[in-house]
Amino acid sequence: MRRLLPRRGRLRFDRNELSGAFGDIGTDFPLIAGMILAARLDPASVLVAFGAMQVLTGLLYGLPMPAQPLKAMAVLVIAGRADAETLRGGGLAIGAIMLALAASGLLEALARFVPRSVVRGIQLGLGLQLASLALGQYVSSAGARGYALAAAAFALALALAGNRRFPPALPVIGLGLVFAFAFETDLARLGAGLGFAVPALRAPSLESIAAGLVALAIPQLPLSLANSVLATRQVVEDLFPEHRVTVRKIGLTYALMNLVCPLFGGVPACHGAGGLAGHHAFGARTGGSVVLYGGLYLFLGLFLSEGFREAIELFPKPILGVVLLFEALALARLVGDLGEGRDLALALLVGLVCLGLPYGYAVGLVLGILLARFWKRPLA
Repeated sequence: MRRLLPRRGRLRFDRNELSGAFGDIGTDFPLIAGMILAARLDPASVLVAFGAMQVLTGLLYGLPMPAQPLKAMAVLVIAGRADAETLRGGGLAIGAIMLALAASGLLEALARFVPRSVVRGIQLGLGLQLASLALGQYVSSAGARGYALAAAAFALALALAGNRRFPPALPVIGLGLVFAFAFETDLARLGAGLGFAVPALRAPSLESIAAGLVALAIPQLPLSLANSVLATRQVVEDLFPEHRVTVRKIGLTYALMNLVCPLFGGVPACHGAGGLAGHHAFGARTGGSVVLYGGLYLFLGLFLSEGFREAIELFPKPILGVVLLFEALALARLVGDLGEGRDLALALLVGLVCLGLPYGYAVGLVLGILLARFWKRPLA
């Protein structure tokens, strides 16, 4: 256990870690809420399991390495293409696949095979996708009042960006809470949902595991390999060069989360380059931010799960959009270290493919590898 727990000084719980704790909420909260509503999941089980994963990853890595809902699976569930049983089965299926890849050494082989310019393109594609979501759906969700709120939040975050004394997320989140209490939230109905609840054990059947493999795990796998493993390892090297985190460790903790959480009614989860960059962009430098973030979901699941539908309205979407936009910018700026020439051009192309095509991350990964091999030949 001593090897798993952080060394002295690896975790902090100061205002910067608290600010960084909100760096990924713009991605996580809407997906979790959407799955709970679409598949009629038990809010207590989902929120407590998700919070526990955050706490454990913060302790295991000592870095702001968050857990995130598996995006492809979440979109399919929200679109009504999979029910709760299939979702849990898909989580176990992809956990087993990732365990096999990590334990066999295939993840390390893949990491050595993929050029850095292709990984940068995947990061850029994710950044563009997050920016598109932020501007196209979240910021515009509340009309003129939402645009004004987003503009104020963006100006506030920009003015405080990089400020360690007054980290930006805290005043931005505070602005969102003031807006919510002033215009959106029915406190009486919210208070009526207070109560204590715990997760329930749920063992998926073999049929649901098989269905989840086909419907959810296979579509999710390319995105997980590209973003959750390769791009996340690259962001750790970029932002925390003093920490050595291997793709094998990332794959093993990814597998562990998905082999355990579905048994407690939780949603499948991964690590993610965007979440790590988002926590860092808002001030986090240790795993303390992830532990604090997990504590928020634990509180919601244990004490507010009965009123979760009211809690969803507590936080305005334009604020989530601003958080997402800064997460996108943190990812996109990493491309700058490629300089000019072929590597930058390849990264831009891969990023656009990831953004614009169906299964774009899989197509971008394969296309980028092929083009990188081709462009090694001298130009005529």
